[in-house]
Amino acid sequence: MGKQAIKSPRRPSGNTDKIFGWIATIYTYGRMIKFTHTVFALPFALVTVVLVQRQYPIRAIDIGWVILAMIGARSAAMGFNRVIDAPVDDKNPRTRMREIPAGKISVTAVWTFVLLSGGLFLMAAAMLGWRCFFLALPILAILFFYSYTKRFTWLSHLFLGFAISLAPWGTWIALSKTFSGPIWLLSLALLTYIAGFDILYACQDIAFDRKEGLYSVPTRFGVRRALKISTILHLIAFAAFAAIHPVFQMNAAYLVTLMIIGLLLVIEHRIVNPDDLSRVNVAFFYMNSLVSVVLFLGVTMDEIVRRLT
Repeated sequence: MGKQAIKSPRRPSGNTDKIFGWIATIYTYGRMIKFTHTVFALPFALVTVVLVQRQYPIRAIDIGWVILAMIGARSAAMGFNRVIDAPVDDKNPRTRMREIPAGKISVTAVWTFVLLSGGLFLMAAAMLGWRCFFLALPILAILFFYSYTKRFTWLSHLFLGFAISLAPWGTWIALSKTFSGPIWLLSLALLTYIAGFDILYACQDIAFDRKEGLYSVPTRFGVRRALKISTILHLIAFAAFAAIHPVFQMNAAYLVTLMIIGLLLVIEHRIVNPDDLSRVNVAFFYMNSLVSVVLFLGVTMDEIVRRLT
C-alpha cells in the first residue's frame, strides 16, 4: 500500500482573520467608551420621541437621525474624556486597565475616533435642520468641557447631568421644530438622576481624588453626606418623573412605571452603605440601567393604551 498523504490542518483564511480582527477592534472601542452605558440616556431620547408625536407629526427617518446623533455625541464625549483623563486613569488602580493606560488603543487612534464621532453627530444634526446643526456645536463643547470640571469644582456631577439632560431637549427641538414645550421636566429628571448616581459612583475614588486634588461631592463633603445629597437629587428626579403624569396627561400605565422607578431608586440607596461601598457597581450598572429602560417601556405602554382606548 502506498503512503497516504497526510493533510495539514486548515488554517483560517486571511478574510476570516480580518473579520475577527475588526470584531476585536470594535469590541475594544466599545469598551473604551462604555457603549453599553448608552442605555442611561438613549431611552430618554426615545421617550421624547413618543411624547413629541402626540403633538407634532414626525418622520421615521428623523427618528433614525436622532439615534445616530445620540450615538455620535456620546461616543465623541466619551472618547474625549478618555484622552483627557488618561494620565489620571494611569495612576488610579481602579482605572489603570482602561484601554489607553493599558496600551490597547493609542491616543492618536482615540483622537481620530473622537473626530469621526463628532462628525457623525454634526452630520445627523444637520439632517435634522439648520437649528439643530447650529445648536450641535455648543452642545458638543459642553459635552467636552465636562471632562475638565472635576479639576476645579465639586459640582462636576451636576454639570455631567446637565450635559446629558440636553438629550431630551435636543430631541424635542429636532422633531417638533420648536423651543417651547414641557419637555424640560424630562430633562430635569435626567439631570438629577444622572448627577445622583454619578455621586454614588465617585464614592469609590474618594481617597485617590483627594490625593490627586480632584473635586467631587464625596471629597468635599465625605461619603455619608454625599449619599444624602445623592438621595436628595433622586427625590427631585422622582418628583420630576411624577410631574410628567399630569403635564402630559399620562394614564394608569405610567403610574405603574412610576412606582417601579421609585422602588428601584430606593433599592439603589439601600444597597450602598457608607461603611461598605462594595456594591456601588451593582447600583450603578444594574439599578440605573433598569430605571431608563423601565421609563421607556412604561411610556411606550402608556401610548399603546392611549391608542387602544
